[in-house]
Amino acid sequence: MNAQATVTNKALLIGKGLPPFESIKPEDVVPTMTELLAELEQELTNLETTVKPTWNDLVEPLQKLVDRLSWSWGIVGHLMGVKNSPELRKAYNEVQPKVVEFSSKLSQSKPLYQAFKKLHNSDRWQNLDSGQKRIVEAAIRDAELSGVALEGEQRERFNTIQLELAELSTKFSNNVLDATKAFSLTLTNKEEVDGLPPSLLSLAAQGARDAGAENATPENGPWRITLDYPSFVPFMQHSKRRELREQLYKAFISRASSGELNNYPLIGRILELRQQKTKILGFNSYAELSLASKMAPGVAAVEKLLEELRSVSYDAAVTDLEELKKFAASKNAPEANDLKHWDTSFWAERLREEKFAFTAEELRPYFPLPQVLDGLFALVKRIFGINITAADGEAPVWHQDVRYFQVSDETNTPIAYFYLDAYSRPAEKRGGAWMNECITRAKLVENGQTTLRLPVAYLQCNQTPPVDGKPSLMTFREVETLFHEFGHGLQHMLTTVDYAGAAGINNVEWDAVELPSQFMENWCYDRATLFGMAKHYQTGETLPEHYYQKLLAARNYMSGSGMLRQLHFALVDIELHHRYQPGGEETVMDVRNRIAQTTTVLAPLPEDSFLCAFGHIFAGGYAAGYYSYKWAEVLSADAFAAFEEAGLEDEVAIATCGKRFRDTVLALGGSLHPMEVFKTFRGREPHTEPLLRHSGLIAAV
Repeated sequence: MNAQATVTNKALLIGKGLPPFESIKPEDVVPTMTELLAELEQELTNLETTVKPTWNDLVEPLQKLVDRLSWSWGIVGHLMGVKNSPELRKAYNEVQPKVVEFSSKLSQSKPLYQAFKKLHNSDRWQNLDSGQKRIVEAAIRDAELSGVALEGEQRERFNTIQLELAELSTKFSNNVLDATKAFSLTLTNKEEVDGLPPSLLSLAAQGARDAGAENATPENGPWRITLDYPSFVPFMQHSKRRELREQLYKAFISRASSGELNNYPLIGRILELRQQKTKILGFNSYAELSLASKMAPGVAAVEKLLEELRSVSYDAAVTDLEELKKFAASKNAPEANDLKHWDTSFWAERLREEKFAFTAEELRPYFPLPQVLDGLFALVKRIFGINITAADGEAPVWHQDVRYFQVSDETNTPIAYFYLDAYSRPAEKRGGAWMNECITRAKLVENGQTTLRLPVAYLQCNQTPPVDGKPSLMTFREVETLFHEFGHGLQHMLTTVDYAGAAGINNVEWDAVELPSQFMENWCYDRATLFGMAKHYQTGETLPEHYYQKLLAARNYMSGSGMLRQLHFALVDIELHHRYQPGGEETVMDVRNRIAQTTTVLAPLPEDSFLCAFGHIFAGGYAAGYYSYKWAEVLSADAFAAFEEAGLEDEVAIATCGKRFRDTVLALGGSLHPMEVFKTFRGREPHTEPLLRHSGLIAAV
């Protein structure tokens, strides 16, 4: 088929400006992307033959090429997340391998790599600013980590490993998905659902109907419980039937660990191939290879941080467990002195209800979305001096509920825009919340004319849509999520870097990218911010003080146990990728159990195969990188501590501190190393004390 002849709608090929969503159809994806990739292949070949080692003859034309691919493929990827359909999915799956193949060709281009090296070693290097230097250094590093310097057999072996690793991670992920789907527990009498909340009964009845019990109702069953988080987690928290909790827990921890879906052989092969790849590239361990492109200076620094947090959170987790035992004993529970893994969630939830005496649902009326947005926009004006105004109708959207906003500076000059797609649409939109780039800030030169391209962000959440004339009413967790994603958006939108390759979140190290997002979450607990937005949607009444106090108290409930759990995952990940020898004396399970001795207060059961479902490190981007969550949390807590030290009640001090944060963390993007950015903001390297204090693990000083 001649792709050229079939492309009638060229909306996906425009390559600049706001995406014309109403003109983009799934059937256009394959022909337009095929045409674009053919054009880009030709452009790459031309660039490789004419390239000169200067900024204008290398980086700028390469960025233009990358921009065109990002614009078109970015729209397709965005629609996969927010307007999914069988037709779009089929088209995406058909084109994706071609995009990956082209990206590999780009990253392994010898002529471009040589040109970058020559530029780096030339006299012109001194004339580049820090942002330009970081872009060139990252290009050289990424090319080397992609195997560009390899020749002959080694290169062939490297590419074979890359291909096999990609296949293994997809298979690992599919096995977890299939194993999760394969198990279900159908309950038929009311005693078996004792304690379950109405929301879970509705979900379980719906599950039973989907499985063929067409008359299932939330009131009379049957009820189908699965290992999916929305079913599994509330069941473990609320079911009064201990033997059913045990059955479900044991099924959950042994997912994908036997039969056709067994991930153990895949784990062994993945670790073996990663080690081979490491050796080919000249690193001592896969962890060192992973850290080569991250903020953390090395494995020792990561382990030092994790150990510091572990030593504090371990004792707190022991205390948490003792408190649960005492509480269970006070309720005359026979299992009180011997709590098992399937008891802890249940008793933690009972104790939470008794201690804080409020539910997430109770607070919803105080957090209508329009009011929360007003509060969020007032906060960023207060601390960063920016104005956010509605600009609905000024941009094409992919769904009628999507909003569009303009961000202006102190002089009311527009500096950025963002879309907000706030509501859940299960039939076509994936779960969770995320920020994505639509357009990246850049200074562009066309025919001798310089123009500034303003950044545009996509912000997606999954809240309850407005129903029966009521606005979308949010849980407090959803409010935190909105603030979190907006933090990512701010780093994308408030950048002052003029090169797309280092603007906003581009070229920011993986373990530093969560700094602005986690930083923004802290403001949800700030008195002025919370009371400014928490108002009852019907009466306008401000959230009562006792709820605020309970929110503060509940924030750190069992935080030692929560932190220890994350440290367990992070330390197992580092150990497997730094010291473990595939095929040696110790198995992966031995490694996990050894680490568990100091990172769990209830030792894992013999049949616990959590590694077989640890998708983050075996099927995601977190291999030897799971520590990043905690690393960034240290940075974000310390950044917020700067505002606490300035005085949260002192508006002038807050604005001064906010300007400093905006001019460093939010403005500099990937143009400087994140440690330099942090030190410029804070005046020193990060400390762990604020995170431990915010988590309630050490007393406020």
